[in-house]
Amino acid sequence: MAQDAGMFTVAQTIGSVLCCKCGILMLPNTANMCAKCLRSEVDITEGLQKHVIIHHCAECDTYLQPPRTWIKAQLESKELLTFCVKRLKNLNKVRLVHAEFIWTEPHSKRIKVKLRVQKEVLSGAILEQAFTVEYVVQDQMCESCMRVQANPDQWIAAVQLRQHVSHRRTFFYLEQLILKHDAAKHAIRIKQMDQGIDFFFNNRSHGVKFVDFVGNVAPIKSRNDKQLVSHDRKSNNYNYKYTFSVEICPICREDLICLPPKVAIGLGNFGPLVICHKVSNSIALLDPFTLRQSFLNADQYWGLPFKALLSSRQLVEYIVLDIEVVSSEINVGGLKYVLADAQVARVSDFGKNDTIFNIRTHLGHLLNPGDNALGYDLYGANNNDIELDKYKSLVIPDVILVKKSYEEKRQRKRGKPRSWKLKSLDMEVDDTVRGRGNEEKMNTEYEQFLRDLEENPDLRFNLSLYRNKEYEPSEMASVTDGGDLPSIPLDELLADLELSDEDDDEDEEEEDGMRE
Repeated sequence: MAQDAGMFTVAQTIGSVLCCKCGILMLPNTANMCAKCLRSEVDITEGLQKHVIIHHCAECDTYLQPPRTWIKAQLESKELLTFCVKRLKNLNKVRLVHAEFIWTEPHSKRIKVKLRVQKEVLSGAILEQAFTVEYVVQDQMCESCMRVQANPDQWIAAVQLRQHVSHRRTFFYLEQLILKHDAAKHAIRIKQMDQGIDFFFNNRSHGVKFVDFVGNVAPIKSRNDKQLVSHDRKSNNYNYKYTFSVEICPICREDLICLPPKVAIGLGNFGPLVICHKVSNSIALLDPFTLRQSFLNADQYWGLPFKALLSSRQLVEYIVLDIEVVSSEINVGGLKYVLADAQVARVSDFGKNDTIFNIRTHLGHLLNPGDNALGYDLYGANNNDIELDKYKSLVIPDVILVKKSYEEKRQRKRGKPRSWKLKSLDMEVDDTVRGRGNEEKMNTEYEQFLRDLEENPDLRFNLSLYRNKEYEPSEMASVTDGGDLPSIPLDELLADLELSDEDDDEDEEEEDGMRE
């Protein structure tokens, strides 16, 4: 502004002085010494630790934070850097400016951290200096790992998951949810039982947290008990073993249910013949004749429990002869349904009789003449259900279709690998589960679970699916397999990362190329 007004201004200059030690030109400061001479006269890192011993548990990859806290941290992570800095004594006498790792061999049991600190010296002069701290890593097991190594059966809390049904489809789905949310990370042992899974923990709080997780993803009821193991009369200390018994409701997806009269009236004269089309922390029920939907939470179900009239293992295959849509498309719980009148016949009756059923179905948007569908055969079923007998004037339909069948098209792809895969928990198998018959049954049920994931996007929405490296797509396979067969798109799959030394070397070369 002064120049614009035509005023004369004096340029401000910063003078320089000679260092009182070496005599070089420098900017003036209170000590009248250059940075090199200041460092030679004053060492601000004096009194700070240069060598520190830290304890590491190789079993669970944790570090000891005295006196008894164990912190989980990976090499060269922010958590490990924070832990290393906090282990230094007298660091509050200086101001920490920067901290970083210096690369060392992973098996060298040495961690080096470069620190840059500042401190005011000699009447206000601020000196900055860098130094290296070497941490010696010594192996020491934490208390929980020592307990496990001494006696693997020495658990504190056990969670027993049970579901009294004839299949394991619920546990296949629950296993994937546990893996995605890492809910069983504190489990010291997992054991597969006849009608469920047992989880063992070395801390009661871990068992309580796991029960809460299961309650958020499935309708359950639980009870707990404890058993005295030992006690010290002098110190008044008691050691208990805690057991949590968790029962999952026996209603599964695609089950046909006859609601008790009290439940049906409580839901607004809903049903009574309904299909369970989704199970989370509540049970989603669908009336296939009116497309009404209703929900039952865990408290409502266990207040007046009931069982399924027919389960998914009793599904019968039908062929659609004719179909006529009678309503527009309706969105029910994020899924689309269309009411339609259909003529169907059992596939097993072809060549034996001419029995044809005229039914109403909610799958009018999926089925076309000539398609196959799976449904419940109420015409030939022998139902001994107490709840069904309470409805005297109920007209029972001959067939209730549940879903479209792709079995004929899947015969062409039998034996071919999928483009995706699932991870599994590291479980022990109980002796009561072993056996050739049980293994074949479990493989069949797991294959059906994989097919359900392919057919139902809503079912796989909360799961983590990974790309299969062994899968090699071919143009001939896509032509012969047919385009109507449901599959999982590649954009829904996650990459299963397995880093090796070669990959690390390639990444380093790419980084060097970027720097150049």
